[in-house]
Amino acid sequence: MKKSLLLIFLSFFLLSCEDKKKVPDVKEILVEEKTISKEIISEINTISNTEETKQTHIFLTNENIEEFLLQYGIENPEKKVALNTSLGTIELELYTDTPLHRANFIYMLKNGYWDTTFFHRVLENFIIQGGNSDRQETSKLRNKLGKYTIPAEIKYKHHRGALASAKEYRENPDDRSSPFEFYIVQAPNGANHLNPNYTVFGKVTSGMDVVNKIAKLETDASEWPLLNVFMEVKILD
Repeated sequence: MKKSLLLIFLSFFLLSCEDKKKVPDVKEILVEEKTISKEIISEINTISNTEETKQTHIFLTNENIEEFLLQYGIENPEKKVALNTSLGTIELELYTDTPLHRANFIYMLKNGYWDTTFFHRVLENFIIQGGNSDRQETSKLRNKLGKYTIPAEIKYKHHRGALASAKEYRENPDDRSSPFEFYIVQAPNGANHLNPNYTVFGKVTSGMDVVNKIAKLETDASEWPLLNVFMEVKILD
């Protein structure tokens, strides 16, 4: 699938690499202006037995996101997930001591966001990055879920298999994370130059062979794979 013009309105998040490979410029996320309520809804519908989304939506902002995610994390304590792709399954463990990022990942999962996306940026011997697509439903869900970033929780190093959040590179002195995009470190020796500025919030527990397959895919000039690798993310525990 070729990238459609819709990608003009979606963001790419800039991750530098040790070999100084040139990466695309960061684009702004354009979200429709809406009336924002600062009241946090405390009751969130739980996921059904089939893991279909039945969540109560509120428009999240930087003003209400921390309180919301802390409460959501208490009510939704899951920390093990399976990321199913056409190339195999990657199992992830989310760290409980990065509570905002763990809760956000589960929130996106239960709202069906990850299942609208695929791995949109791959660099062999560096990272594979997911959470974006050229599909209209991805854009609609971004606009529906909110316009916010997540406060940094920088505690862990970028070892091979680390799960971390992408972020805006410019005008982001506090290193706040994107709620919509994540990456997995594929480099054999890790990516420790990212440690000071990016939040690692989990790790691969099974499926690094699948990560390697994705990392080896042929890409276009913007590092977008010519083969779209869709994902379906399910809770294990």
